[in-house]
Amino acid sequence: MRITALAGGVGGARFLRGLLHHLESVSGPDAAPHDLTIVANTGDDITLFGLRVSPDIDTLLYTLGGGISEAQGWGRAEESHRVQSELAAYGAQPQWFGLGDLDFATHIVRSQWLGQGATLSEVTSRLASRWGLPDRGVRVMPMTDAPVETHVVVEDEQGQRAIHFQEWWVRHGATLPAQRFVVAGLDRAAPAPGVLEAIRDADVILLPPSNPVVSIGIILGIPGVRDALRGSRAPVVGVSPLIDGQPVRGHADACLAAIGVPSTSVAVAGLYEDFLDAWLIDPADAGIRLPRARVAIHQGPLLMRDVESAADIAGAALALATGLRP
Repeated sequence: MRITALAGGVGGARFLRGLLHHLESVSGPDAAPHDLTIVANTGDDITLFGLRVSPDIDTLLYTLGGGISEAQGWGRAEESHRVQSELAAYGAQPQWFGLGDLDFATHIVRSQWLGQGATLSEVTSRLASRWGLPDRGVRVMPMTDAPVETHVVVEDEQGQRAIHFQEWWVRHGATLPAQRFVVAGLDRAAPAPGVLEAIRDADVILLPPSNPVVSIGIILGIPGVRDALRGSRAPVVGVSPLIDGQPVRGHADACLAAIGVPSTSVAVAGLYEDFLDAWLIDPADAGIRLPRARVAIHQGPLLMRDVESAADIAGAALALATGLRP
């Protein structure tokens, strides 16, 4: 089965780790290899200390490759921070985005390969090989090879200004009221090689519980991606990132408020209603109705406490999608 997922960082990575756990647990010795393609958001990308950082891609690689810091949900396990401490001693900025020493290695080699002329797709493929993902039937590809960065227009005592999404998210914890999001470079971006094909050729398409505005929403903004989803014959199943109006993780509610969308599972489903076939919600949201009657709504616990519970959620989403296949 060819599965394609559109994903952001922590929530998407944990869901997809659960999906792999589920697939591997139900496969027999004669089963065909899994074919999972992940189209990753790169709108969070940022240049720090002269190095190109792709937070969502790295979180996916580390989580699926077994190197993630479980406590944080991002960054490397058993990390040290001597390099950043020395940068601070030199007065180098910014210091609000913490990079560990092992993590620095990823950004150094990414920047080196990009500087040598490799595309972000090629670099991501090399990094995925380091984490053994191809051996597990997993491809991680950026949504685009073009530089794209999300900025947030905020207003505070300094007046109205635009800051990088990472500064708003990490430094300010998304507490500065966001006026709007501006995605620099999106109008000039094209889907990375293989992205549209992964959507068109999929047997199942999954939308993990990633941020609907600044993760999946940015991927959908790449020209051609939304049209490919509308035209796909594969069922598209989404998993709500909200439980009773509250984000499972992160600041999805603040992002939804910035675009004038209520923080509810039904409102998030509405962002995908032109291509969505089914929507998985938590029992806390039982009884919701979608304006578009053809979208099937199913219930199941959505709190990812560990790999096993994430596998249960992913298995439910996959079963729902499989039941909708022609």
